[in-house]
Amino acid sequence: MTANGGTTWDEDRLLDQARAATGLGDFGDDAFREGLGRLVWSLEHEADLPDLGVAILGEIVAGSLRQRLQIEDWYRRHPEIDDEPIREPLVGLGLPRTGSSALSALLAEDPRTRSFANWQTVDMCPPPSTVPAPDPRLALTAERQELQKQAAPRAQALLPITVTGPAECQSLLQLNFASPSFAAMAPVPTYARWLLYEADMRPTYAYERRTLKLLQWGLEPLPWRLKCPNHLLWLDAFDEVFPDARFWWTHRDPSEVLVSVADLYMEVGAMFGSTPDRVACGAYNLEQWDLAMARGVAWRDDDHDDRFFDLEFRAVQRDPIGEVTALYRWLGQDVSSEFESNMRQWWAQHAASRSENVHPDPAVFGLDPDELRARFARYTARAERWCRRDDP
Repeated sequence: MTANGGTTWDEDRLLDQARAATGLGDFGDDAFREGLGRLVWSLEHEADLPDLGVAILGEIVAGSLRQRLQIEDWYRRHPEIDDEPIREPLVGLGLPRTGSSALSALLAEDPRTRSFANWQTVDMCPPPSTVPAPDPRLALTAERQELQKQAAPRAQALLPITVTGPAECQSLLQLNFASPSFAAMAPVPTYARWLLYEADMRPTYAYERRTLKLLQWGLEPLPWRLKCPNHLLWLDAFDEVFPDARFWWTHRDPSEVLVSVADLYMEVGAMFGSTPDRVACGAYNLEQWDLAMARGVAWRDDDHDDRFFDLEFRAVQRDPIGEVTALYRWLGQDVSSEFESNMRQWWAQHAASRSENVHPDPAVFGLDPDELRARFARYTARAERWCRRDDP
């Protein structure tokens, strides 16, 4: 037993439990072991979760291990999966709370593309092409989301999700135990620092690509629409694995969003019984997103500018269909009448149900709006220039 009364965070035990639960033994490349080991150490020595939080987070860790075993088993039985083409994915970036989730949902309405769906985040196996419709995971995901909504209604209001809507890549990064989502679930500062400054993300992105091939196998190889704000931290590694990716980047004044981001982290942590220090939470998010903006700007300046399309938050709010049309024009593609109709329907439905969120005073998180504007001044000036587009 640990000091917090939960199950011991023991790496070997977690691996053995996953093997026993699945009857499988091959986890694939051992690169995941470093992130798993560092996460387990931080959970054991730093998280101080109550029993319920240990149980929930323990199941998330165990679930990622089981999924790796199942993914590798499918590859063992069907090595042709590796031949699946993943070409020119379009990837969403930007600070959280900049409208990127809504934009990602609009892009997912294009029937000529494929998104990583929320219902696939927990149970990626068996591959969707092997399951007759209706896939039972749809109903299971709906049940999970309803339970989560009841347990943490404010978290759901801050980050509304739907069963079939697009999910961020966080669950794919979790498969290699190199995901910032763990730092939102529990206080794991040593793990979080390793992830920001030391982790080699190339194996993690290689496993994301491996998993996308599995999800696509047996289906028409449509172009992927992906999204994860944290990719800005590791674009060099992402580019090595997805060298033909193109990116859209949503922009908004960081002083308007950092409080909302920290607030969301607190709500997510509360779902696991975590009570992180608000000032520490604000400081971590300031460090993380300051680093992400600096790295993203630097990588873009290193002869990659032509791979980015920029969208300003308020412009998307005013004219979402027009902004997506401009993005597609940049891609050299058209917005079909079906796609446009789907987007208008989605926007009308979700804009009508959207509720205003009231966040705590920035000082609660140790944040000062004036200091934030100064800290992000270089990025903000660059974003303003990027978002200026000549009318067609």
